[in-house]
Amino acid sequence: MATPALDHSTTSYSLPHAYWMAQAAGLASLDPAGIEAQAAAWGFGEVRHFESAHRMPFPIEDTQAYVMAGDRMIVTGFRGTEVAKIYDWLTDIDAPPVPGPAKKGFVHHGFHQALQSVYPQIRDTIQELRTNGQSIWFTGHSLGGALAMLAGTRWYFEEPRLLPDGVYTFGQPRTCERLLAGAHNTAFRNRCYRFVNNNDIVPHLPPEPAYTHVEALRYFDADGGLHKAMPLMARLQDRAKGLRAELFAPETDVIKDHHLSNYLAAFEKNLAKTG
Repeated sequence: MATPALDHSTTSYSLPHAYWMAQAAGLASLDPAGIEAQAAAWGFGEVRHFESAHRMPFPIEDTQAYVMAGDRMIVTGFRGTEVAKIYDWLTDIDAPPVPGPAKKGFVHHGFHQALQSVYPQIRDTIQELRTNGQSIWFTGHSLGGALAMLAGTRWYFEEPRLLPDGVYTFGQPRTCERLLAGAHNTAFRNRCYRFVNNNDIVPHLPPEPAYTHVEALRYFDADGGLHKAMPLMARLQDRAKGLRAELFAPETDVIKDHHLSNYLAAFEKNLAKTG
């Protein structure tokens, strides 16, 4: 089945749109010229690039993001990173959280600082380019997923105090504690979707109970099937199945499942079923 085209007029969840938001998350890993070429092919006439001016005080690369705008849709994508480059940071439980957007709850200090290095410019750019009431979307994979979730949260709880049309994350780590998660879940019902691929290790970090996830989980099982929810025992059995299938693979299942290419493959499998 041919992949459905990106629908610039959509304002709600659909499987094809989630697939395109995953593609947009991957776009953030390209160089500026690559982002601009692909954005133009997708029908976006304006592209802006963002990078933190100074290296972050924790072991990841500088924050990078882009905004692409068309006549009906504006998408902001945040670059992810490799598991090996953020694992120690995500397991550091001694780093104190900091107040969240509009002082609602608390967020991981690293995510806060990484987003703060580019968010004011992104906010101002979206407002500048939003000349026709375009829909607003935030997306990201891995570290980028945490930043997309927080950017959408700030867009609503701070200025401009508007709800984004959607926030889509893929392999997102735990980002905040329960108070902010609760406020986010209430505000972003049917607008935020957090995709997890089977044994992907990153969504299990940083450890609970200090940090938690926002709701609207979408889970790809070991066979690539997509679930809105899965009971705990069924989830544990499915994770064991994924581990057994990759027992002799050169890369461990918990790392392999984190790659965005494997999220995209799972999307394509589900799109083929519905075609």
